[in-house]
Amino acid sequence: MVTNLDVGDLSPDFDLPTDAGRNLRLGDLRRQFVVLFFYPKDDTPGCTAEALDFNRLAPRFAKAGAAVIGVSPDSVRRHANFKRKHGLALTLASDPSHVTLEAYRVWKEKSLYGRKYMGVERTTAIVDPEGRIIRLWRKVSVAGHADEVLAALEAAQATFANH
Repeated sequence: MVTNLDVGDLSPDFDLPTDAGRNLRLGDLRRQFVVLFFYPKDDTPGCTAEALDFNRLAPRFAKAGAAVIGVSPDSVRRHANFKRKHGLALTLASDPSHVTLEAYRVWKEKSLYGRKYMGVERTTAIVDPEGRIIRLWRKVSVAGHADEVLAALEAAQATFANH
């Protein structure tokens, strides 16, 4: 049986295309904090609200030394359109094959009106500069979430700087 990733686990590396037209490897972001937010679909109400919240706080995430990356199964083209439409400055990575989504255990069976289907369980992870998951939120409720992640990141950053 496949178990979930948990706090303290090494974050799975990935190499995904981004809206900027180049690939992003998690391993290339070592030595800094990384906030990964996994979301179901561009331009839907919850996903748009979540992206706008992370975008609003982007300067504070940067000040705390973190890269913020959104990951969904949407195409690079769809990501680029989503960013342009909403004025997003975030990096959005595309995983249409679900390899990274499965590695992070966020590609799950879901149910809507009795119909079962596979999709992304909204999840956020903070990865420390050594590549370990230090905070994890599953089944995220969007309202206030980005603020909660920022507060956790700032606390973790202060702790990491002292060790």
